[in-house]
Amino acid sequence: MSSPAFRSSWNTPFEGDLSGELELALRLADSADEIAMARFDAPDLDVRAKADASPVTEADLATERAIRDMLAEERPSDGVFGEEFGSSGDTGRQWIIDPIDGTANYLKGIPMWTTLIALAIEGVPRVGVASQPALGRRWWAASGLGSWTNTPSGAPRRLAVSRIPDIAASSVSFQSIAQWDEAGHTDALLRLSRAVWRDRGYGDTWPYMLLAEGRLECVAEFGVQEYDIAALVPIIREAGGTFTDFDGHESVSSRSSLATNGVLHESFLSLLHSPS
Repeated sequence: MSSPAFRSSWNTPFEGDLSGELELALRLADSADEIAMARFDAPDLDVRAKADASPVTEADLATERAIRDMLAEERPSDGVFGEEFGSSGDTGRQWIIDPIDGTANYLKGIPMWTTLIALAIEGVPRVGVASQPALGRRWWAASGLGSWTNTPSGAPRRLAVSRIPDIAASSVSFQSIAQWDEAGHTDALLRLSRAVWRDRGYGDTWPYMLLAEGRLECVAEFGVQEYDIAALVPIIREAGGTFTDFDGHESVSSRSSLATNGVLHESFLSLLHSPS
């Protein structure tokens, strides 16, 4: 069971204060970081195959259990939807969790993996935390509270997307050629790569954070689940960007994503869907 169909626009202002929910999400990430890092690059890491043949590690399971236990204690009336243990409880207020986004990297000892924690209220992603403890990086946001990241000095820095107005001057991340080929959009990927200044497949969460920091202008991918991208929506949007699915709809359940600096969103949609 996934998150509910959205009942209001993502542009609808939130009536209330989300600072307490954001503070909780950050504490959830603290706990997750500690658990996941304890087993990162361990030579005896337990790795198994799920029903869909994708890998799951003991750290994925332990991290999601810890987050669920904290939520059961502090937000017992809220629902939870996680990659490893599915959905339970109320969908009107639902925490959406990917304990380790990038499990293939994690089990290989590659530090590009992320814990993703989101809170969706009435189907709209309102709070998001993306934590990469192996790299010492974290990004967070909540509706009306801005989008932020940590810095070496320890002081948070507010994020803002780039204002580059031309596709020809933009830098994009397309994730992987295989993704686009399997979705039947190889021609669109070629148009994209030929039109922009620079294209790279950075992978998983990191390119979205580069977009929020103003270092990329577009990120798009296919085959994503709600827990892969829900936490990214408020981070991108609070930084001034735009986040939709590949067809331009406000959805995290369409199995596709298109995030941009906002200025170029319609231009990228037109380029991707118009062969001419």
